[in-house]
Amino acid sequence: SGFSQSSVSSQSFRGTIRKWALEEDVASVACMVDLHNVGTFNADTRFKADYLNELEKMLEKVLPHAMLKAKPNLESRIRTLKRVWLIIYDMLRGKNNDFGWDEHRQLVFAEDAVWNSYINVRIISSLYFLILT
Repeated sequence: SGFSQSSVSSQSFRGTIRKWALEEDVASVACMVDLHNVGTFNADTRFKADYLNELEKMLEKVLPHAMLKAKPNLESRIRTLKRVWLIIYDMLRGKNNDFGWDEHRQLVFAEDAVWNSYINVRIISSLYFLILT
């Protein structure tokens, strides 16, 4: 089937967590781009309500053994990809110009001091949020 053990679900305190394989992410994004280009499910800057079901059908053809479902798999993964995109966007286009993009390796890079500062700020912000909630 081409899927590793990493794509199998595991049990946690929040329920079943699905570990995504790189090829699943690549196929999902490619199918979303196709959906956008066709235009049937476009609504301003978002997709129309039923796009997840169409995405599920498209992925079933491309990755038949992945068993990706609109809810919860695709819906959850899209939220995760959006969060990751926002973090990277903030690094590269935000107030801090200390981050760069390595086109060859396709990754964000920075000096160790920049990474340490960035991580410390995020940890402190997270702890502060946890204390307040």
